Amino acid sequence: MENKSPIGIFDSGYGGLTVFSEIQKLLPEYDFKYLGDNARAPYGDRSFEAVYEYTWEAVNWLLSSGCPLVIIACNTASAKALRSIQQNELLQYFPDRKVLGIIRPTAEIIGSISHSGHIGILATNGTVNSGSYLTEIGNFYPDLTVHQQACPLWVPFIENFLKNESSLEEIVRQDLQELFSADADIDTILLACTHYPLIFDLLRNLLPPEIQIISQGEIIAGSLQDYLYRHPEIQTLLSIGAQTHFHTTDDPIEFERHATFFFGKPVRASKIHL
Repeated sequence: MENKSPIGIFDSGYGGLTVFSEIQKLLPEYDFKYLGDNARAPYGDRSFEAVYEYTWEAVNWLLSSGCPLVIIACNTASAKALRSIQQNELLQYFPDRKVLGIIRPTAEIIGSISHSGHIGILATNGTVNSGSYLTEIGNFYPDLTVHQQACPLWVPFIENFLKNESSLEEIVRQDLQELFSADADIDTILLACTHYPLIFDLLRNLLPPEIQIISQGEIIAGSLQDYLYRHPEIQTLLSIGAQTHFHTTDDPIEFERHATFFFGKPVRASKIHL
């Protein structure tokens, strides 16, 4: 391993850029390497086996390129692949490096935000079916009542720049109605898909003002900052230079067009093969 190397950020596509944006705001001095597996996205409806295989190939690429620390900025990949990678491949091939996800840090604080003790989770089919949030939140806050709602149609609208379409508004309205029909006492909603912050304003307009809407970006950024403070042995391996490199497994021009939308500023990318 090089003496100083960037932090790796992985997502199945573009959504992780909403998390990465917040990480970079809080930790602007560090170097980063972002990889989107756009050629095989979305992961949301793929099997556990496929998500695990694809995630490991991407994480392996980042680790092999020198990253001492990789953040899986994808809920589906965190739900279906992170634990196995940590317990198997990482110990076997990269025992001195770390791979972290975004579900556990979110679960650690979500219970402290709700006043009613009733939380709603909006996510992809893959994340909902994994039950990962139910498990993790239950570990930290066993008395919370948690209801999940799969929202499979939201991501295609967002990725096709159709977030202002009236048809999406109607779909979102129906999904929210279904969630609250399951539990009318929900006072906190977690956006457990990294695409969903792009329609935060739509959600805010459709929900009563007393309902809290929680995006993961700031949570993950704060958790990473705390992790580096508590693990100086990792922090000392990270390069400082405020340099970021973006990579995709698909067409870099198409990636740049979408990524600029998700990241909030211009992006330049190169194509890699896994």
